[in-house]
Amino acid sequence: MTVHFIGAGPGAADLITVRGRDLIGKCPVCLYAGSIVSPELLQYCPPGARIIDTAPMSLDEIEAEYLRAAAAGEDVARLHSGDLSVWSAVAEQVRRLEKHGIAYTMTPGVPAFAAAASALGRELTIPTVAQSLVLTRVSGRASPMPNEETLAKFGATGATLAIHLAIHALAQVVAELTPLYGADCPVAIVVKATWPDERILRGTLADIEGKVAAEPIERMAIIFVGRSLASEDFRESSLYDPAYQRRFRGRE
Repeated sequence: MTVHFIGAGPGAADLITVRGRDLIGKCPVCLYAGSIVSPELLQYCPPGARIIDTAPMSLDEIEAEYLRAAAAGEDVARLHSGDLSVWSAVAEQVRRLEKHGIAYTMTPGVPAFAAAASALGRELTIPTVAQSLVLTRVSGRASPMPNEETLAKFGATGATLAIHLAIHALAQVVAELTPLYGADCPVAIVVKATWPDERILRGTLADIEGKVAAEPIERMAIIFVGRSLASEDFRESSLYDPAYQRRFRGRE
């Protein structure tokens, strides 16, 4: 018996990986985070599968479901939104599985920030403007931030920031980043990327709070801050320059 942790992607059912879809189809048990995973993904479950929404469940109750499946010799598809590598709460589940000697696999998914960038129609790394992307968040009830991981420290680099789980702290984001990026720095907020009710708010650090006040956002939003979001007059990369010789080009 194996628990298959699967990154279910940002929302749209067709943005799950082929591997993830196929694993769902082979597992007689499926646990999914119903508050943030699209129910359309459940169409890939086999007939008669035991399907459990973990949104109202505690970690102890989820662990009990794993043990129940293990006793029955049933593989489990465990769906988490986005990708498993960030803010998935997979680590604590893996620790409990290892305690019980239960095997598991991890299948990556399309991360929310990538889906949101696609919705914006932007590359986030622009030559000479920004070559780094910082994925971060602010402290919340579920998990505090380490003392050294602050918006101010990340913002001091000038990198493009993709701030997750922080729409409730937009005022804090604006206050901490305005001195570093400038009031005219572009901001884009993508809400529920790839879901049917996806929406985008664009502005600057100076006016984004007013725009959100006019169109309130409750959850499932990523706040992007950085000059790369609106840069047009930038130097082209050397990657496709005719004078740039590289290993695979084979130009004379």
